[in-house]
Amino acid sequence: MRRGEAKGSRGANRSSLWSWKSSYIGYGLVVGFVLMLLYLMVSAQFSSSPNAYLGGPAKISQTESISSARHQENHAGQEDGNRENEEPYNEEVARTHTEPSTGQCQGNERNSDITEERHQSKRKDNLGGGTGDFHNVANTKPICDTSFGKYDICVLDGDARAQGGTAATVTLVSPHAAPQEWKIKPYSRKYLDGLKAVTVKSVTNPEDAPQCTTRLNVPAIVIELGGLTGNYWHDFTDVLIPLFIGASRFSGEVQLVVVNLLPFWVDKYRKIFSQISRYEIIDLDKDHGVVRCYPHVVVGYGSRKEFTIDPSLDDTGGGYTMLNFTEFLRHSYSLPRDRPIKLNAIGPPGLARPRPRMMILERTNSRKFMNLPEVVAAAEAVGFEVTVAGRPMASFDEFAREVNSFDVMLGVHGAGLTNCLFLPTGAVLVQIVPYGRLENIAQTDFGDPAQDMGLRYIQYSIAADESSLMDVFGKDHPMIKDPIAVHMSGWGNVAEWYLGKQDVRVNIDRFRPAVTQALEYLQ
Repeated sequence: MRRGEAKGSRGANRSSLWSWKSSYIGYGLVVGFVLMLLYLMVSAQFSSSPNAYLGGPAKISQTESISSARHQENHAGQEDGNRENEEPYNEEVARTHTEPSTGQCQGNERNSDITEERHQSKRKDNLGGGTGDFHNVANTKPICDTSFGKYDICVLDGDARAQGGTAATVTLVSPHAAPQEWKIKPYSRKYLDGLKAVTVKSVTNPEDAPQCTTRLNVPAIVIELGGLTGNYWHDFTDVLIPLFIGASRFSGEVQLVVVNLLPFWVDKYRKIFSQISRYEIIDLDKDHGVVRCYPHVVVGYGSRKEFTIDPSLDDTGGGYTMLNFTEFLRHSYSLPRDRPIKLNAIGPPGLARPRPRMMILERTNSRKFMNLPEVVAAAEAVGFEVTVAGRPMASFDEFAREVNSFDVMLGVHGAGLTNCLFLPTGAVLVQIVPYGRLENIAQTDFGDPAQDMGLRYIQYSIAADESSLMDVFGKDHPMIKDPIAVHMSGWGNVAEWYLGKQDVRVNIDRFRPAVTQALEYLQ
């Protein structure tokens, strides 16, 4: 019995030992499986996040691209680039603009804008430069966005090198940027003829880039002048406002690198440029043999809308608005008035009270007032002190100060109304729209921008019998009877006749409520 018991005892012990070993092995397999899952999860996290590999989020400032079709390029008439407040018909300028002539066209334009806004975030994800997984260069973001019709934007963050001369290039050296190359026209309307291109490229090897001859530890913006520069309205719409949008985030700590530099033009607006940048402006075309290196370079500039800023679409880096731009101008030119006269706040009754001041812009080419003295008399009868201003004889700086002294500006649609930028916030702009279904253009070029500036806006449309075209064509001619058909025939007829060969004879009875309303806005 004892031997049998011993055998049984040993069998039981073996069974118990085997059971324990099996449990241990099972436990080990479970632990191993869990550790494997954890390893796979961590690996996936690092492979999908280049910032995790690089040690944190990349700090890249990017300018959101612009989508504008050519048919949105309506402007303040066809201006002579050498004149500031009036503009004869210019076929070259006219070809850059068209106007939607039917409700369907306008609806399509609105639908296009809505679609554009829906895709903004996706497009923003496609911008970049100098970022990405070190081991996955092929999948990094491009440094240039050329997907929009109006202008291009490139953002080079890191070792950026600008080389001037006849074949200007801007190169980003980064192991994290896929090698690519673009031809960029750094102007706010890239589709115009005669613009110069800058080559923008990215390389991974420093030896493949031009070697630095000078280095400045501030950002740079590469822009182009030319195009429609020299036309007063386009000076601001195409250059100065877009430059404010692109440079305001840097608070003066940025260098401007300019293609097709126009020294006389820059000198005209020297007070604006001195506020935008504290550094020497570089003429890239003449920068032979020099390679300028920066920690950050933006190539290109533009704005979403005409003659204004939309902070929801234009990336200023600080949510700046058109109101901020006019404040910036007042600071640049040391303009004394930031508010117009307030009639209800002027002294006690019985004392001599100053009258609000109105500037009427006089044109001497097209869109002239044919009864200017009657217009002046109507404004004076309401209570205004009226000054008629033609082409400025004073310097630009002095004329800006003169404009700032007025409470109301009144004029026929045209480049001279650009001077409303210097009015005090809360002043009134009265725009007289020539005959020919030009209301949409007038609203886009000056109406919306004026309201964005904080101005009160009044629009008075000329009727057929107030237009000189009635005398030329008669009431039954399509030019008078069917302006929509004229628009549909092409921009040329619109520009030549409605803008280039029309004067206005204001019906004072119809017009008087407009000047009365202007006075009421100052109460």
